[in-house]
Amino acid sequence: MRAHNNGVWLEYEVHPARHGGDESGEPRASILLIMGLGLQLISWPQSLINGLTQAGFQVITFDNRDVGLSTIFDHEGVPNLLWQSLKQKMGLHVKPLYSLEDMAMDAEAVLDACGIDQAHVLGMSMGGMIAQRLAIHSPHRLRSMVSLMSSSGAKDLPGPQTELLERMFASPQEQTLDAYVTQALGVFDALASPDFRDDINSMRERVVKAIERSYHPGGVIRQMSAVMADSARAPLLHTIKTPTLVIHGLADPLVPIACGIDTAKRIPGAQWMEIKNMAHDLPQCLVPLVQARLIEFFQ
Repeated sequence: MRAHNNGVWLEYEVHPARHGGDESGEPRASILLIMGLGLQLISWPQSLINGLTQAGFQVITFDNRDVGLSTIFDHEGVPNLLWQSLKQKMGLHVKPLYSLEDMAMDAEAVLDACGIDQAHVLGMSMGGMIAQRLAIHSPHRLRSMVSLMSSSGAKDLPGPQTELLERMFASPQEQTLDAYVTQALGVFDALASPDFRDDINSMRERVVKAIERSYHPGGVIRQMSAVMADSARAPLLHTIKTPTLVIHGLADPLVPIACGIDTAKRIPGAQWMEIKNMAHDLPQCLVPLVQARLIEFFQ
């Protein structure tokens, strides 16, 4: 199914509640999941979706713009992230091809296409930033918000190591499926915690499925450009009145835990959940823990 926002098409899927949340058999509510940088709707753990639907919630997943089966902007070229970073450090204005606020309006368009007035919104990594923008711009559309392994975007927060970023944005030496898979698995390995790792064969299967479904590495860089340019979000977080839960891993190498702590401090009344040894991924072994906290919060 597809939603539309100002010339952009968004691919989305609806996962119905397995059991009605009330006596009428209607779902308790809907949950909109917003994925992170460069990842597709199929990247959400199916076990998490199943757990939420079995708890009586309808779950909606979608591909952000520039990834998956949504509108791709390859014809616009690839921005120079190094030059953009230098301009920001010099205090110069940087205008990306699209903004995180544009992506928040994409999320709202998905809700519109589903006929949903208000939903719980869970955003992971970049998706958490998009959820924050949605809560700032359209607070009436959110029942609650969960910011998972994300950041407030404040300028003084620590960032990832240069070596990690280089690994994330490196191009495979060969233009073959095996090379793409090897490069992707290397990135996931760098982002994962040594204590919590999914089986390598299942990871490979998921990577191959994603690449065969859609492979547009330029979209990752354009999305990253939007993240880098969103420097004015942090001062606005105090205006969010939406009930909020912030979840972060203590061992996150990409978005250090200080970023999650700062997010929780800036949003009035935000609840906080810290997970020891969790890095920048959601492995199967941690799904039951996160899922239980989500259901408790949403209910």
